[in-house]
Amino acid sequence: MISNRGEAVIASLLVKKILINMMKNLIKITRKWLPSMFITGVLLGVSSSCNDEFLEVPATGQVSEGQLLTTSGLEGQLLGVYAVLDGLGGNWHGGATNWLWGSIRGGDANKGTDAGDFADMNPVERYEVTPTNGLVNEKWSSSYEGIARANRVLALLPEAEGVAEDVKNRISAEARFLRGHYYFELRKHYMMVPWVDETVDYAAGAEEIPNNTDIWPNIEAEFQYAMNTLPETQAQVGRPNKWAAATYLATTYLFQNKFTEAKALFDDIIANGVTSDGQKYGLFPDFEELFTVANENSQESIFAFQATGGAQNTNNSLHELAMAMPYNTAAGQAAPSDCCGFFQPSFDMAASYRTTPEGLPMFQNYQYRDDAYELKNDQGVLSSDAFEPDAGPLDPRLDHTIGRRGIAFLDWNVHPGAAWIRDQSHAGPYTPKKYNLRKSEYSTRDASGWTPGYAATNFMILRFADVLLMAAEAEVEIGSLEKAREYVNMVRARAANPATFTPARDPNDQSKDLFDDAGLPVPAANYVISTYDQPWTDQALAREAVRFERKLELSMEGKRFYDLLRWGITDTYLNAYLDFEVQYIPAQFAGANFTAPQDNYLPIPQRQIDLQGADVLSQNPGY
Repeated sequence: MISNRGEAVIASLLVKKILINMMKNLIKITRKWLPSMFITGVLLGVSSSCNDEFLEVPATGQVSEGQLLTTSGLEGQLLGVYAVLDGLGGNWHGGATNWLWGSIRGGDANKGTDAGDFADMNPVERYEVTPTNGLVNEKWSSSYEGIARANRVLALLPEAEGVAEDVKNRISAEARFLRGHYYFELRKHYMMVPWVDETVDYAAGAEEIPNNTDIWPNIEAEFQYAMNTLPETQAQVGRPNKWAAATYLATTYLFQNKFTEAKALFDDIIANGVTSDGQKYGLFPDFEELFTVANENSQESIFAFQATGGAQNTNNSLHELAMAMPYNTAAGQAAPSDCCGFFQPSFDMAASYRTTPEGLPMFQNYQYRDDAYELKNDQGVLSSDAFEPDAGPLDPRLDHTIGRRGIAFLDWNVHPGAAWIRDQSHAGPYTPKKYNLRKSEYSTRDASGWTPGYAATNFMILRFADVLLMAAEAEVEIGSLEKAREYVNMVRARAANPATFTPARDPNDQSKDLFDDAGLPVPAANYVISTYDQPWTDQALAREAVRFERKLELSMEGKRFYDLLRWGITDTYLNAYLDFEVQYIPAQFAGANFTAPQDNYLPIPQRQIDLQGADVLSQNPGY
């Protein structure tokens, strides 16, 4: 196999045998699609031998096409399509976590660490990204690599005469589901992108494909086919089933404001959907424990990247989030890791968990940002100095999502504040908790990398709470406000489950939790959360309640920016976010501004335009 760093259409080249007549186009093709090391080897070979025999020498260790046309060969190729869900090996922003593109750009978090570390991320969070930024090309290349691998599988299927039809149908549906996922990623990031499928044969001289057609209909077709073809249950839980495809199709409808079509599917999914191993979809009862190795593939997980640990290849772990561990900066304040302090929750996100004394969100006065709204924090306070955490009413999801001083950090120690922060002046005082490595899970990590953060925890691309809140959106727009309230209350009731409260810690023995007389853990803060008990009669207020609930529930899961985009409020919301954030960390956000519509989408990578030509790929407006 050619290196997985190959770009958009490289796998299409593998569909056909390399023909001798490619010699005259060798330089053009290699410059466009193959990695530099491969180019060097080819050109050295050409310089030493210019006869046809050079092209006919078989590659050492290459798998024959006959081997690929078996059930095991096809399954092996299909696994390669799944592998790119967490991005290509060696990059941090090509996969489905979207911690930079969805969460940092959406205001959930700041880049974290310090200004000089991974400096290419700085202009992204300031909305100053350019077409030459390598991270923009990283997301593009990873997505098209997944597409290319799916195309390879789909091109092989018609030739696999000895494979049972039901197996071929399932493999075809899984490949198209995954291809739909990768195109969904491209569409929401770059808007107009080329649609390349298994019928495109670049080896035979196919024309380049421009990005002049909206691909939403194609994405719908992928998930519709998968929904119609995939079984309800699968032999392996990590494979999508018909309900996962239905969820992705409904999500695709919602992104286009096709509320009627989305609502019909969401109704069916909520009533009848099951996981790939047959569990009825539902909310996992303990919010904090949902994001752990022990509880992965629960009734809430609809489709997830199946991470592993303990191997010798960190690409199989949840490697995209490996840099999101706390950063130890002070002796005597041992942190779970000494690297790397990225992905620090924003001041805005932390403050959003403030509740009224009755336990409801404060979204109605959100833009006013009064003193009652803000969350007390330890910005600029040394760990050796005294500090008392905020005593006001808070949603407990704050301390399941965000690490802050004075509160237990998972099952490690009480968060000491600045001693676990690399540079507060650059990114604030908070650390991420969701999907972070627990002490009890430390043995499951992949220890072959340079940071112990290579966790074996699955990342849920689609989960049931997300479905309930998307369904609530559709209900607000074209259905029942009371049904929307019911769905939101289901999510809030789970968050209010006392078992999910992060417990206080015994100051004399931090290994012990404190429990009350009923045997329940003593909350670490003043958690006050309730459901919406009054009927919803105002559509505008209902809409805001649903949208804010998505912010609270799905924080740090790479969703926020795309929500703001499809709601048409990116500039209004994100400029208010910048105004709030700059008062705490002016060094990072002074002068930053979100400009719509330019910043709604990433630029088409300049590398791709250079490779394919400006007459093929058109740049997005404003870049």
